[in-house]
Formats: sequence, C-alpha cells, structure tokens
Amino acid sequence: MAAGWFRTGLVRVGNQSRFVAVIRQEEQDRGYPLLEKSFTAPPVETEVAESKLLHISDTAPGIKRLRCGAGFRYVRFDRSAITAADRDRIARLAIPPAWTEVWICCDAQGHIQATGRDARGRKQYRYHPLWMAMQEETKFSSLPDFARALSRLRKAVDADMRRRSLCRDKVVATVIWLMDRLLLRVGNPDYARSNNSFGATTLRNRHLRDEGSGLRLVFTGKSGKMWSLKLSDKRIVRIVRSIQELPGQQLFQYVDDQGNRCPVTSQDINDYLRTIMQADFTSKHFRTWAATAAALEALRCIELPESERAKKRTLNGEIDKVAHRLGNTRAVCRQSYIHPAVPEHWLAGTLAAEVDAAAAIRLVAPELNDAERRTLKWLDFIDRTHA
Repeated sequence: MAAGWFRTGLVRVGNQSRFVAVIRQEEQDRGYPLLEKSFTAPPVETEVAESKLLHISDTAPGIKRLRCGAGFRYVRFDRSAITAADRDRIARLAIPPAWTEVWICCDAQGHIQATGRDARGRKQYRYHPLWMAMQEETKFSSLPDFARALSRLRKAVDADMRRRSLCRDKVVATVIWLMDRLLLRVGNPDYARSNNSFGATTLRNRHLRDEGSGLRLVFTGKSGKMWSLKLSDKRIVRIVRSIQELPGQQLFQYVDDQGNRCPVTSQDINDYLRTIMQADFTSKHFRTWAATAAALEALRCIELPESERAKKRTLNGEIDKVAHRLGNTRAVCRQSYIHPAVPEHWLAGTLAAEVDAAAAIRLVAPELNDAERRTLKWLDFIDRTHA
C-alpha cells in the first residue's frame, strides 16, 4: 500500500458500533480532535457501517486539473485518461473554478476527495460524505465523556483564575472560561488577517468596551457575524481589565517567567484542555454541548403538538433560539451542534419521559448546572436503553 494510505472504518464490537479512527496531524491542525481510541457511537446506516474508506494525504499521487480553453481537463498522475465514473465524481465535488493547485483523489473511497487553493491562497478541502458523517457520529458520541471532563475542567479553571500574577495558566484559564460561558470560537490568525473575523485567541483590545460595572466584547466573528457579549461576572471583569492593561494590540496575553509578554494561542488552549480533560476536545465541543443541553432543556418541557405542521413549527422555533446563541443558522445548528437524538426523541414523544426516568441515575459532576446534569443523565440513559 502506498505511503500515506491506510484503511479506516466502522467495525462491529458486540452489539454496538465503535468507530476507530486515527486522524493525522494535518487534520488536527485544521481543528479536528486527534482520536486514538474508540467511542461508542449511535446506530449508523448500513451503507456507512459497511463502508471502508481510504485515509489518504494529498501528497499521494492523484488527478490533476488543467486549464483547457474555457474549461478544464483532468489527467491522472500516470498520464492515463480518467474514466466516466471519475468525471461524474469530479462533477459532484463541485470544485470552484477559482481554485488553483487542485489535487483530486484517484480513489472514490478516499476520505479526502480533493484539495486546492482558494483565491486568497488558503488551502481548502473536499471530503467524502461518509467521512464527514462519521466525524459527526464520533463528535456526538463523545459528548458524555466531554461533559464529565468539563466538570473537572471548570474546577481547574476556577483555581487557575485565582492566581495572582498574569501567568500563562491564569490567562489561558480566563480565555477558556469565556469559551465555555460565551461559546466563543477559539480563533484563527489567518482569518483575523484576511477576513477580519475573530475568535477568543485573536481578539484585539479595540474589541473590548468598558461599560462601568461591566465589559462588552464587540467583534466580527465567523461568516461576518457581529457579536456583542456582555461580561458582568465581577471576577472575570477584574481579570480581563488587568489583562487589557498590558501593552500591545492583542487582548489576551500572559507574562512568562522571564517577564516577556506572550499572546495566547490556540495551541495554548489545546494544551491546557488536553492536560486537564485527558482527551483531545476542542472549542467545538463546548458549543455542541451547550447547544444540546439548551435544546433538551427547552423541548423536554414542551408537549408534542398533534399536527405535523405544528411539530415542525415548534421544533424550528426552539432550534432558532439555540442557533441565535451560537451565531449560526438553523440548519447548521441542527446538523452540527444539537445531538440528533434530542429532536428525534421529542418528535417520537418519548423525550420528557426519558428525562424523568434518567433522573434516578447517580451522577457525580458538581461543576455542571442542573440543565447539564439532566442532559448527561439522559445521554447515559438512552445509551443504556438503546444499546
């Protein structure tokens, strides 16, 4: 097998599906968690369960896209012609004409189907739909593990925020507090430079406004979404004000042992999370957990309407509320952030009864609030009863 290729997929373990994947460093750098263990996943479609994807790097031989008049022609690495099936697959990928340095996987089962550079020179990817589906399965199935680790994390964050100096642990803990409570994305320096879109680690001093007893973060986030977030917690206001007094444009900086000012980076955040949570969770897990808990808390209290139209209207209304908090559209919120079992079980009319039954489950997670505890117990309950 050529370098850069290995098999990955779903294997049966007992009566449950476990997805085992090892995501290479290049995927981790793009924000995916590095998974080196199995997660119990919800039942998946037979097509996905029986599939075998090739895990591939775009350094492997592939298909090139070459300009030909007003269109393009495609040539394999060995100069052989592509097949009709290749042409159909490439058409479905809908690779933008503006992309340059286009590489297309020779195999229809490659987990990466194509890469290229957009008009701004940023590397872009087209993934196999089954790979994307399995990523979503893995993310949602890891939520109970994340919630339990979140309780430990909050305890550590609270302790580090009590430190007197503006050391790395204190400032990083402060940023994580904001990511947890305000659902900020971690931030990407490239997007800050090219798009003027910001996240927790790329915020500037100009994004912070003093409102007397509190502070407000006002900035442009992903997809041009304007954020205006009030900070009213007295301790966080005091800490953020002291951090802002440091020289420089970057908002979140710490002072190292040599007295040097250092900006907080996404690597600092990931290192802290990994150390405390003992797993590779990312900022997206905070947003996924919060969205799932909020949706569950709202829907468990709403009686299922009789008509299909009323069901759809009610469900969309509650998802819209969660989406507004995340700064996402309804479609993105439901597909990528709310655990699919929440709307499914509500529409089936079983959600409220399941939440009540799950209340008897013993749970030690003191740093979780009541809604989060109900959500974690419910996830444990459906995992046991639907296994």
